[in-house]
Amino acid sequence: MTSETEARKTSHITTSLNRDVQAHVTTGFDDVFLVHKALPELDREEVDISCEFFGRRINAPVLIESMTGGTPIAAKINASLGKIAEELQIPMGVGSQRAGIDDPRLAYTFKAARENAPSVPILANLGCPQIVKEDGIDRARAAVEMIRADALLIHLNALQESVQFEGQTRFRGALERIRELASALSVPVLVKETGAGVSREIAVSVEKAGVKGIDVAGLGGTSWAAVEYHRAREKRRTRQAHLGMTFWDWGIPTAASIVEVSRSTTVKVIASGGVRNGLHVAKAIALGAHYGGLAMPLLKSVSKSGREARENLLSVIDEVRTAMFLTGHRNLGQLHECQVVVLGRTREWLAARGLLP
Repeated sequence: MTSETEARKTSHITTSLNRDVQAHVTTGFDDVFLVHKALPELDREEVDISCEFFGRRINAPVLIESMTGGTPIAAKINASLGKIAEELQIPMGVGSQRAGIDDPRLAYTFKAARENAPSVPILANLGCPQIVKEDGIDRARAAVEMIRADALLIHLNALQESVQFEGQTRFRGALERIRELASALSVPVLVKETGAGVSREIAVSVEKAGVKGIDVAGLGGTSWAAVEYHRAREKRRTRQAHLGMTFWDWGIPTAASIVEVSRSTTVKVIASGGVRNGLHVAKAIALGAHYGGLAMPLLKSVSKSGREARENLLSVIDEVRTAMFLTGHRNLGQLHECQVVVLGRTREWLAARGLLP
């Protein structure tokens, strides 16, 4: 018999794949330009895109974002993506492990990632409403142990929980619990938004709490308010559907969020939220990020075949290398420090926030 959790997780996957859940606001990457260098003075083969990821060497600054778990469909997705992560030697996250903690019979849907990716960084994942519970530290330890994780992501999804008709909006005490987890766990603690971006104020507060990395997951890609809008409509939850429609485009665009976080902290920054190709990843790194993460393009491709998802990622990696070659950057450190041209609404946002160079 399918549990409520399994049904919700399956609904999230099918809604994301079959409904319009794209934000109507752009990421801001179209406002960002890398200056072309007609004479790069290096060979393309010299470009090195390998880097460190929390103490582990990876082949490219590309992350398979946290997506799913808790249902048999998710187990297949995590297994396929795990195989690709292992082959390409890049990190991978799993979806919220609440389902596997509440019902150990569903733990295999998350373990599938580690079983197929034994040597690459794998990120555990829990939400704020889970960690603020009395047993929140135990839950966090269980999430890490479940998949032998290299780090724990705490996802900050207040918007999604507000729109979701099964949502949990208990967030009081989350910052203090994040501070406790940063001290108590043997692995780094990271935080991740889920499509609404991270401001510099929040970035500063979580860094002070001991967080080692921030996944900005900004506005411009999948809108989880939109996902929950469609789910609410199907269940005739009129008020929740209205809330989802109103807040469909709520948040900080990804490009702006990258600058907000990178200019105000020293943590590692993961850029996600509408990242669709390697040029986006390169632009993100030039803006101050260290890695780029993809979710929706991989969910769509892996739902067709593992081979298609693999080719998708290989293209992204090739695009990162090409962007670096065309700007004359031999390694990611040079790209991270390079100058960029920022125009349009992204420039207006950064000017209003006092973040222009």
